[in-house]
Order: sequence, then C-alpha cells, then structure tokens
Amino acid sequence: MQAWLNFLGASALLDRRLDQQLKHDAGLSHTQYDVLAKLSAEPAGEMHMHELAAAIYTSKSGLTYQISQLERAGLVERRPCDHDVRGVHAAITEPGRRKLKDAAPGHVALVRELLIGALTPRELHALSQALGKVLQRAESPG
Repeated sequence: MQAWLNFLGASALLDRRLDQQLKHDAGLSHTQYDVLAKLSAEPAGEMHMHELAAAIYTSKSGLTYQISQLERAGLVERRPCDHDVRGVHAAITEPGRRKLKDAAPGHVALVRELLIGALTPRELHALSQALGKVLQRAESPG
C-alpha cells in the first residue's frame, strides 16, 4: 500500500511542479510540452491524432483540446491524412520547434532536480525497470 501511495503522490506532485515551471517559463502546460516533444521527435514532425493521443497517454478529446490551444498559438497545425480521408495529423511548426527548444533546458533541469538527483544510479535503474514492467502490463489489453 505504501508503494502505491508514494507512486500516486510522487506522480501527481512531479506533474504539478513540471506544469508550473513550464507555464511560468514557456507559457506551456506539461501536456502541451509533451505534444511538442513527441511531434518534434518524428522524422516528418507530425503524427496521426489517435497515435499522438496514445503516445502521450491522453484521451482523443483531451488531445483535441490541447492541439486547439497549440494551433491558436501557431505552434502546431492540423493536416489531412493522406491515407485516411477522415484522419487528421498534428504537425509541429517552426515556431513550435523554437518554443520547444527554448522550454527544454528549464524542463530538463527540473526533471534532473526532482527525479534524477533524488536517486542513486542504482535506484534510478531499478525504478526504470520496475515502471517499464508496470507500463507494459498496463498497455496490454486484458
């Protein structure tokens, strides 16, 4: 039970602190930062909306809201999908790439401070292995 409570608390507080830092420094939510990071990591800078929703662990409606906000700010754009008439892709724009580049150092520094710096290399490895197993089990249908 204590492991579960610690996981819930740490997860919620890390997300809150990262969200606050990103909003203060870059005017982005943590989810919006994740969207930009995922899109920028793609060779073409774009992803199908349902794939992007799965990649950032959010609902399609939640992603649609975030994409709308990012689109209004000129950081992403929606594009029709070539192979699916009803499909839509989200694509990062050049201003989106610049925003991500500007936001990344502060975000990475806080992740290092709150997570990486709190653990020994051995603990970090064990945490990565353990959470990888949890993630794999949670992602599998069942």
